[in-house]
Amino acid sequence: MKILLVEDEERVVSFIRKGISAEGYEVEVAYDGRTGLSLFRKDIYDIIILDVNLPQINGFELCRLIRSENEDVPVLMLTALDSLADKADGFNAGADDYLAKPFEFQELLLRLRALTRRHGPKQTQILRLADLELNLDTKTVTRAGKRIDLTTREYALIEYLMLNKGKIISRVDISERVWNLNFDSNTNVIDVYISYLRKKIDKGFSTKLLHTIVGMGYVLRED
Repeated sequence: MKILLVEDEERVVSFIRKGISAEGYEVEVAYDGRTGLSLFRKDIYDIIILDVNLPQINGFELCRLIRSENEDVPVLMLTALDSLADKADGFNAGADDYLAKPFEFQELLLRLRALTRRHGPKQTQILRLADLELNLDTKTVTRAGKRIDLTTREYALIEYLMLNKGKIISRVDISERVWNLNFDSNTNVIDVYISYLRKKIDKGFSTKLLHTIVGMGYVLRED
């Protein structure tokens, strides 16, 4: 884990760097706000620790600049300014946490761990079958690395089938879950969309994934 520490007091820098380095964190230090902003723009950090009374660019303004470019990186304000108004300024600038000096190192460490848990990388949800992939976060589908362009209804259909891969899904289930309609035995709309989908995900591939089970429904599986 990489931390950017923007602090102009050598004693505080030495204290923090020694303690959190011992915990396995990598620490990069800037002694003024302008250098801190430059480092932030050049690298990726898991957490940023900011003093407020910094040369060139103060911590509140630096936090605003960071937030204007990155909404996700956790920012901890670490400062001797401990009034309610100061804390309000820090949070309004975009800080996630605010710790007043002097502080116990153990409290700083606990806060860093909490920020790491809250802002840890979200696991991308990807469904896979052979070389077919569906990303539930971005709502995209690829096969053999090539993106497949789908309509909204086609995507809803493939998502439902992927969530139930290996299972035979009846036309009634598809009608209720994808179209949110009571099944009409006189319509062939599901068969039409299955045909559209089969052409998009199976055409040109030797391994077919979307199968029709006569009298029962459809299934996504690798035979």
